[in-house]
Amino acid sequence: MRVAIIGFGGIGRGYAAYLTVQGHEPVIWSPSGAALADFAEDASLTVTGKLETAVPLRIARDCAEAVAGAEAVIVTVQANGFKTALDALAPHLVAGQSVIISAHCSFAALHLHRLLQERGVDVPIAAWATTALTARKSGPRSVHVSGIRAKLDVATLPVRHAQAGLDACRALFGDRFEPREDVLAIMLSNLNPPAHVANMLGNLTRAERGEDWPNYGSITQGVGRIVDAMDVERLALAGAFGLSVRSVQDHYVHSFGVAPGPVGEMAAAVYRNRPELLGPKTLDTRFITEDVPFGLVPLEALGQVTGVALPLHQAGIALFDAICARNFRAENDLLPALDLGRFSAAQLHRELRGD
Repeated sequence: MRVAIIGFGGIGRGYAAYLTVQGHEPVIWSPSGAALADFAEDASLTVTGKLETAVPLRIARDCAEAVAGAEAVIVTVQANGFKTALDALAPHLVAGQSVIISAHCSFAALHLHRLLQERGVDVPIAAWATTALTARKSGPRSVHVSGIRAKLDVATLPVRHAQAGLDACRALFGDRFEPREDVLAIMLSNLNPPAHVANMLGNLTRAERGEDWPNYGSITQGVGRIVDAMDVERLALAGAFGLSVRSVQDHYVHSFGVAPGPVGEMAAAVYRNRPELLGPKTLDTRFITEDVPFGLVPLEALGQVTGVALPLHQAGIALFDAICARNFRAENDLLPALDLGRFSAAQLHRELRGD
């Protein structure tokens, strides 16, 4: 299958390698243009970790070239690049294609759906709660794939295309997907923002000083209690929409195979198995710059629509505004165009289902 990959950071590179090994034909477009510079003259991508190989790459000069003739399109850009990438992608999509957003954040699927509605184009937009693999760039022409997830939640907008979205995901990445009710359930299943925000608060000076510190090993009992308390708010928000989503304990059991309990204890168990996983060495990290504006801020917006109080989420936004001397609410460029304040909770839920 010909697959367009939009974005070529660590995850995009990992997908290109995985899909090539599986016999697919990825074509990459890097909105920043970095891929064209790194992979000039038909250079190959060196892959280490869970995949050990070198694969040839086809790099598109622009979005139109990448999407033309592709059966599926995977969007892998960082959260602060979603609007730019989706605005560039929407004019080139046609009926018969499928879109996968990996991993979905904020209201990205709804933004793309509305852009396509304006053109009269109806395609399945599959949203993943997280990425299908974990990977990082390890050099200008290399990637290290550290993990391939066995299970992954997915929902499709509009929901009438749920089977088509699921089929596209399985055709590319195999039978590892668990369908969820709708994109809102996917949004409310993203556990990175509270976990990352709590851990960064507890290890702020270590990150700011560039020290080595263990990611899961630094989720102490106190940090874990912040995560647990933020999870209570998230679950209450899901309940206001009539949705049932995994708890943070479910996530740890599901993803790491550890025994359920307080987050601090579960994180310690993960650390014993994965001591090599380190936390960020800077405040300029996606743990803050993505997870605050595109994780906490959208949940705050949902809380305002439903009337569900999210004091810890709002405190996290305020604290990191002060810590980083930034206005993270203003950095979410997806929210303003959606005008969520005009919807009731039921109306917004219908929008996110494409009803």
